[in-house]
Amino acid sequence: MAHQRKVSQQTRKCRKASGRGSRLFPEPAERVRFDDLLTRKLVRANERVAEGPVRPTLNFDSFRSELLDFDFETPRPLDELLSWTIDQMERGLVHITHPRYFGLFNPAPTFPAQCADRIAGAFNPQLATSATSPVAVEIEAHVIRSVARRAGFPPEAAGHFTSGGSEANYTALVCALTRANPEFATEGARAFDGPPMFYVSRESHLAWLKIAHQAGIGRSSVRLVATDGFGRMDQNALTDAVGDDLAIGRVPIMIAATAGTTNAGMIDPLWACAEVARSNNLWYHVDAAWGGALIASDRLRHVLAGIERADSVTIDAHKWFATTMGCGMFITRHPHVLSSAFQVSTSFMPSNIPSLDPYVTSVQWSRRFLGLRMFLSLAAAGWNGYAEHIERSIRLTELLEAELVERGWTIANSSSLGVLCIKPPPGFGDVRSIVRRVLASGRAWVAAASFEGNDIIRACVTNGETTEDDVLELVDTLHVPDEMEVCLHP
Repeated sequence: MAHQRKVSQQTRKCRKASGRGSRLFPEPAERVRFDDLLTRKLVRANERVAEGPVRPTLNFDSFRSELLDFDFETPRPLDELLSWTIDQMERGLVHITHPRYFGLFNPAPTFPAQCADRIAGAFNPQLATSATSPVAVEIEAHVIRSVARRAGFPPEAAGHFTSGGSEANYTALVCALTRANPEFATEGARAFDGPPMFYVSRESHLAWLKIAHQAGIGRSSVRLVATDGFGRMDQNALTDAVGDDLAIGRVPIMIAATAGTTNAGMIDPLWACAEVARSNNLWYHVDAAWGGALIASDRLRHVLAGIERADSVTIDAHKWFATTMGCGMFITRHPHVLSSAFQVSTSFMPSNIPSLDPYVTSVQWSRRFLGLRMFLSLAAAGWNGYAEHIERSIRLTELLEAELVERGWTIANSSSLGVLCIKPPPGFGDVRSIVRRVLASGRAWVAAASFEGNDIIRACVTNGETTEDDVLELVDTLHVPDEMEVCLHP
C-alpha cells in the first residue's frame, strides 16, 4: 500500500513536470473549448468573407502598430489571440476562398482537406520513414498509386507528395539528370561532356528558371521553345531546338510539356512531345499542376491524351483538386531512378527502404502528412464527385464566355480548362486599368496577364463554391465602359 502511494506521488510529480495544464499544453477540457471556439469563429468568418469584398480592407498602419504590441514578454489568453488572428486574416487578405475570386487556380479548399489539416496537426507524424509513421506513409503511397493509375501510368509507378509544383518539377529535373548520367549524383553538371539542356514552352511556368538555378546547371540550360501562336509548344520548334543543341555539343536531358499553362490554360501537344523525347532518348515530363485534375472526368480526360507516355508528371492537389495549400504530387514510372536520385543512408534513421521511405525518395526530409488532405477529399467524394466538380467549373467558364461574347468581348485563348483570356470591346479602356477598377470595387478579382504578346484579362473559374450568380456579377463588374465609369465617378 505504501509502495502504491509512493508510485502515485511519483506519477503526479511526472505529470506536473510534463507541462500538462500549461498554456502550451492545455488540459483536455480546455482544448475542447478552444476547438469549439475556433470552429464557430471560422465558420462565421467564412460567411462574412463570402458576403464581403474580395480585396483586403485592413488599415495596415493600424495593424503594424498593433503587431508591435506583441513583444512576447507578457502572455495573452489564447481565446483572445484566436479572435484577433481570425479578425486580421478576414480583413487583411485577398480572399482566394471568395466565390468571386477569379484570379489564379487556388480555389476554396474542400472541407475534408481542412479536417485533414487538423488531424495531421494533432498527431504531427514525421513523414520521413515508414518505421515511425507506417500508416501515414502507406496512406500517401496508396493515393499516389491511385492517381498514377487514373493518369494511365503502369502499376509499378510511384512518387510522393510535395510542397507544390515547383518541388515536383525540380524532382523531375533531378531524375532526368540522374538517369542521363549516373555520375551527376557525385559530380553534378561536371559529369556531362557539355552543358545539360532541357526544353519547356515559353508559356510554361517560369519557376523552371529557378529550378535550373537550384539544380546547379544554370538558368541558361532552360530552352524556352516558341509556341504555335495559340499558346502551345510548337513541335517543329522543339525538334529544331534539340537538334541545334546537339550540333554544338550541348547535352539535351529533358522535355517538359505543360498541361495547363498559367496564363491561358493551354495544353502542349503531349503526344508529339513524347515522340520527340523518345526519338532523342530524353526524359519526358508533363507539368500538369492544375490541368492534371481532368483525369477525374471520364468525359474530359481525353484532353490529356499522351500524358500516360510521360516518364514523370506533376499534379497539384491544392489547385483544381482543391485541397489546402502546399500539397503537390510527383509521380514517375521509374521508381528506381527516383530512389537513386535521393538515396542517402544515416545511422539515426530507423529504416532505409528505397521504394517506401519518403526521406530517400524525395528532396524533403522532415515533412508534414500532406497526403491526408487528398485522401480524405478523394475518399469522401470519389472520382465521380471530383468529376462533377471539374465539369461544373467548365460549365461556369462556358457561361462566362457566352455572356461576355454577347456583350462584344473577345476570347483570346481556346482552352479546355476553366480559364478565359479576355479582351475588352473598344471604349472600355486598357486591360490594366479595367483590372485595377475591378479590384478596387471589391466585387470580384481577376488578373492582368500577357498571352501570345497581347495584354489580356485572365479569369479562372475553379472555385467549387462559385455560382452562376457570381459569374454574372463578374460580367457586370467588367462591363463598364469608360464613359460610364466617368459618370459613376465624376
